[in-house]
Amino acid sequence: MVIVGFLLPVFTWAQSLGKPNIVLIVGDDHDRTAAGCYGNPQIKTPNLDALAAEGVRFTRAYATTSSCSPSRSVLLSGRHNHNNGQYGLQQATHHFHSFEGMKTLTHFLSGGGYRTARAGKFHLEPTSTYPFDVRIDDNGNNPVRMAEKCADFLESTKNQPFFLYFCPTDPHRTGFRRDLPLQPNAHGNRTNGQEGVIETLYGADSLRVPYFLPNTPESRAELAQYYQSVSRLDQGVGKLMAQLKQKGLWEKTIVIYVSDNGMPVPGAKTTHYEPGVRLPLIVRNPFSNQKNKTCDELVSWVDMAPTIVDFAGVPTPSQPGRGTSLRNANEAPGPTAYLHGKSWKAVFDHPGSFRSDTLFLSHSFHGLTQYYPMRTIVTRHYKLIWNIAHPLEFPYASDLWDSATWQAFLKSGQTTFGVREVKDYKHRPAFELYDLTQDPQELVNLANDPKHKPVFDKLLTTLKESQRKTGDPWSGKWVHE
Repeated sequence: MVIVGFLLPVFTWAQSLGKPNIVLIVGDDHDRTAAGCYGNPQIKTPNLDALAAEGVRFTRAYATTSSCSPSRSVLLSGRHNHNNGQYGLQQATHHFHSFEGMKTLTHFLSGGGYRTARAGKFHLEPTSTYPFDVRIDDNGNNPVRMAEKCADFLESTKNQPFFLYFCPTDPHRTGFRRDLPLQPNAHGNRTNGQEGVIETLYGADSLRVPYFLPNTPESRAELAQYYQSVSRLDQGVGKLMAQLKQKGLWEKTIVIYVSDNGMPVPGAKTTHYEPGVRLPLIVRNPFSNQKNKTCDELVSWVDMAPTIVDFAGVPTPSQPGRGTSLRNANEAPGPTAYLHGKSWKAVFDHPGSFRSDTLFLSHSFHGLTQYYPMRTIVTRHYKLIWNIAHPLEFPYASDLWDSATWQAFLKSGQTTFGVREVKDYKHRPAFELYDLTQDPQELVNLANDPKHKPVFDKLLTTLKESQRKTGDPWSGKWVHE
């Protein structure tokens, strides 16, 4: 695939004055319901709750893919992973890389007079495709210390607008707590705590498990570790907010909080079911009077880059039209417009003027051996999933398979994991159609229901058109198979 280059306009220092600072915080595997502001009374997330109280909490925000590297590539490029080349995980074993020469969010912002920095987890290649002026050297394992290390960068940008990409690794799985009964995954928690962190501990027996998990001792033990990790992430968010306030930047800075994908358990992460892709999105905009509001409009991570450049007042390149048609039935799609999403800045400017009725989601790989491409259309009422490789058994990511929750389930001999039959999880039909209003847990597949054929046909047409517009190589399946 050829990526078309372009020249960014050169902004003067004077032109950059008055632009807002922008902070994008990305939690790692943070489930939407694991936050107080999203209705969970058991978890302690006072800083995310405060952010929501001062801004807008989105209730229908979706990752386009429930896998780390591809999802982050979509956030920073504004292009679906099937188009930007980041088909799966970046690490050496899997060796998925975004296309070289592609211009992304930080190119646009730098051309508009912004100074850019990243802190914590990156998980993308090549760095030339996602360039930052400053790399704050921290792996993200301690979000409080990571926020403290951002101080010098924040201090150095008082007279220049900045973009900070802040990415803790919490609450991602990492290691096991051998010191605890049932040996749950540690989610980064340590027996003696972490420096500078006031840990929040949770009693496993009292926790209510999400509907997509079995209510077992093992599940609750891991959920307690997961919640502790989320609360540590929240404390890092609070420390970063405090830094902005101390340096007089709080009222000049837009803060956006998201997660890359859903909870790292079967039925969530790596799937296009709601727990995998419907995620937190909290935005605090000090230049708007929209405070303590919710937004029910459909938005996705492919909209993030267009929105940020819109907030920044920075132009982006475009190519003729919103896409190119196939030159003939045997050719792959051509290049499309540089940004696939659209800005939702209007939610803050003129709340009634923004409306979104349809989202296109796209998943290709997790790791190299977890190939299970899905293309999905989400509307206000329905979801249509096309399981492109449906004859294959659905693959398990290694951190999901190794979890105490899943291993205990396998030993139990049970056939239902949470609310879903495991046979249905492992063996999926070509199409899944769900009425999200009547069936929010996505258990009744309406794809072959004659009463829903008009809905199915309409969504399938939309799906194919979305593939064409975004240059999806997998659209060739309609021609060749």
